[in-house]
Amino acid sequence: MSISKNNTVWGIRILISFLFLLSAVAKLYPSPYFAISTFEVKQLYPMGFSEGLAPYFSRVLIGIEFALGLLILQKNFLRSIVIPATILLLAIFTTHLSIVSFQSGGNTGNCGCFGSLLPMTPIQAILKNVVAMIFLGWLFVIMPKSNERKDNFWVLTSATFGMILLLFMLAPIQPLEHNFTVSEPETITTPEIIDSTTITPASTSTTDTIKNKEVVKQVIKAELNEPEKHKSGYSQYFSSIDKGRKTLCFFVPGCDHCRVAAKELTEMKKNTKNFPDISIIFMNEEADLIPDFFKEAGAEYPYTIIEVIPFWKVLGSGKDTPGVKYLWNGNEYKYYYGITDNKFNPSDYKKIISKSYSEIIK
Repeated sequence: MSISKNNTVWGIRILISFLFLLSAVAKLYPSPYFAISTFEVKQLYPMGFSEGLAPYFSRVLIGIEFALGLLILQKNFLRSIVIPATILLLAIFTTHLSIVSFQSGGNTGNCGCFGSLLPMTPIQAILKNVVAMIFLGWLFVIMPKSNERKDNFWVLTSATFGMILLLFMLAPIQPLEHNFTVSEPETITTPEIIDSTTITPASTSTTDTIKNKEVVKQVIKAELNEPEKHKSGYSQYFSSIDKGRKTLCFFVPGCDHCRVAAKELTEMKKNTKNFPDISIIFMNEEADLIPDFFKEAGAEYPYTIIEVIPFWKVLGSGKDTPGVKYLWNGNEYKYYYGITDNKFNPSDYKKIISKSYSEIIK
């Protein structure tokens, strides 16, 4: 093989190795368990993976990415197994991304190829994969068969199982202990009010009677100027969360955007009379930074800490941090989340919390 062809072969192998190793390492950023759990919730769950299967599949997948990134640099079964396996994995990723692009347009969201380290849209990821497959096909064609060894299959198995085992060691699977329900109406006994507007003739149907009672109930609540009580589902974290007006936050201790939102809430609380009480659900990621979080926020608030996967589920499908909810008697009237279109807006929130119940339901 000529020097120029040899340089081309090694250039392609190093490029593919870099892409696969970067992809695997990025899925562990900023910490293995947090990154892998986030990958499972945001990428695997929407694909239909169960909570039981996703933790195993994610670790095996990333382990294989690591292994292929290393094996592409050695000669054992390179043309017969390693290159075809690498092309196959890229083809599977590309097929999935193509489906996602067809369903959502492909120009928004993070495909998860490089985790949160290097966000990439599905279309960008497809182009990257296609280019990589072209280079791999070129490598398969120009690389002489004589350069391949077929006597050390244990190199492939050792590298693959070793990388997979490393992933399970870096991010041990934790048991899921999370029960969460949202917005269940409480049983409320409404006093019977008899006047000319609520008397139901004997001939009136049961349906009309029920409707009349519902109207009466709404009138009573409007007069009290507060909504009917609901079970928000958060009482397992804060016992009084469903009583009165509350600000419920979903923060990650090390998240800069979360800290900014907390600081804005503190300023609003200082300058706004009867500001809804603030409570925080923290993700159990860098929990040691919570004291520093409150120091930067300018005040301390009641909080609880829950594990990564339960946190994402409580936050809600398709949602991101920081999250800020306005609850009144357990009813949700506003939910800010993420750092884009639905991000927390202090001026908007101030207008909402200043409204009476009768103004909200108009």
